[in-house]
Amino acid sequence: MKIIGLTGSIGMGKSTVARMFAEEGAPFFDSDAAVHALYAPGGAGVTAVEAAFPGVARAGGIDRALLSPRVVSDAEAMRRLESIVHPLVRQAQLDFLAAQAAEGAAFAVLDIPLLLEGGNAQGVDAVVVVSAPADVQRARVLARPGMSAEKFEAILARQMPDAEKRARADFVIDTGCSLEETRAQVRATLDALREQD
Repeated sequence: MKIIGLTGSIGMGKSTVARMFAEEGAPFFDSDAAVHALYAPGGAGVTAVEAAFPGVARAGGIDRALLSPRVVSDAEAMRRLESIVHPLVRQAQLDFLAAQAAEGAAFAVLDIPLLLEGGNAQGVDAVVVVSAPADVQRARVLARPGMSAEKFEAILARQMPDAEKRARADFVIDTGCSLEETRAQVRATLDALREQD
């Protein structure tokens, strides 16, 4: 089974591309969804996150609207949060990969927003970077509920520049085009990986 590491900066279209991979027979692990599950009422991360950031739990889960301002502009707080969450997400990834291998999947996609920043690229067979022009990215992100230009800039500051990600990718999928064109790039990536066997 080939493991594809899917990454890209905020607003580049990773979720859309991940769904396209799944539709083409390459199931994906969604790291953001895994974090949501960890924060949900009864989730594996609730107790530790509340202990580290008192007052962010509500109704048995972590309230992201309360947590976000505590960490978004504080590098030390972000490191503390990541030290709690990342090992839990990594275990969920390993469980997903084991399940896919047991089912005989040819590919498994790990959707990891900070794949290159976190030094996790050595654990995958190919790095696929999802990218789009900066103006398209900005418009997508600022259209999200609760997003501000300041928050967007703070998030970007923690992420590797898009040009560097593209340079380090095995494949780049450009989403600044039609969905059909993006899907064609997904198919071409899978075809190229099949030919590497």
